[in-house]
Amino acid sequence: PLTLEEVRMLVELFYLPYHHGALAQELLEHFRWLRANSLSVGVPATAPDACGGTRWRGRAQSFQLLCVQTCRLHSRFVSTAGRALLYDLHPYLWDIRNMLLAASAFVLWLGCQSITAPILLGRDTEPWARRGGLFGELQALLPVGNSCDLFYHPPPLFPSSHLYLLRPLLPLDKVGAVAWRGSCSEASQGLQAQLSRAPALPGRLLGSFLSLSPEYTFVLEDEDGPCGYAAGALHAEGFLQQRDSSWLPAMRHKYPPDLGTGGPALGQEAVLFFHAEPLAVPQPVLRRFPSLVQLGTAPRVLDVGASRSLALCLLSALRANGSRGVFCQVSDTDRQQLSFYSKLG
Repeated sequence: PLTLEEVRMLVELFYLPYHHGALAQELLEHFRWLRANSLSVGVPATAPDACGGTRWRGRAQSFQLLCVQTCRLHSRFVSTAGRALLYDLHPYLWDIRNMLLAASAFVLWLGCQSITAPILLGRDTEPWARRGGLFGELQALLPVGNSCDLFYHPPPLFPSSHLYLLRPLLPLDKVGAVAWRGSCSEASQGLQAQLSRAPALPGRLLGSFLSLSPEYTFVLEDEDGPCGYAAGALHAEGFLQQRDSSWLPAMRHKYPPDLGTGGPALGQEAVLFFHAEPLAVPQPVLRRFPSLVQLGTAPRVLDVGASRSLALCLLSALRANGSRGVFCQVSDTDRQQLSFYSKLG
């Protein structure tokens, strides 16, 4: 059964419509302060006001801990609550879990900005686009703007107790990038054993982002390891030019077209991807939507809430640095990706 401490947390999350319990109030106060004082994150340790950065990181750590406790509460509640109580309270608790996954990753991302802090933290969302309660207040603090479709998803019919962690890409991920890319798509796990020199399918999808725009890359993990990613480029036009002029030629040299001959069809496709001419993005698209995004999850991620949190933290990071809009590139024959983006709204 739930512990007394977990029951107290649950009560405080459901306190009163316009008055939050101590836990919820602490979450909001930390998040408001961290967002308002994010300029101090990039202050060098030798500067006279370096203590501001130390204080910021201390409060960020407290916020992360509260987020983890609340996400664990959701998992424990699904596992232990009676059916009637579960289906009554789960939709709200599921929403809060998803919002805190995104908020926690966004705060971690703010802490990774070692040189300059975000230029723009966005305007408040329009009142009509927000819901009430703790969810609505957290939504207003994320600089994602009025992306209303991302906030209105029905909860799953069968609640899952899966625990997820959402975070920015770390230097360690880039060191072990081959293993990480393989785990993002279970279909590609056996491929590297058969074609040790050929890139895995997620490698070709993610390679340019890992090389050219790692600061806008996020990782979703569950108990079994990495299971999803979100990657973006703030200035898509420059990113695409750099990809075509330097990254693709390097990949073509590394993976010649005859490398996949005789291997699995998936391996040949991954190699030939580098030798196909990428489609040009029309200038009107780049002018209206200056940032490029790409998201994906492993087949085992059935909870659309986790995918939605991925999108929220990536869009928040791009918006925080001034992006006015995003686009993604999807083949019209890729039904899996089309379905994935459609489910996100």
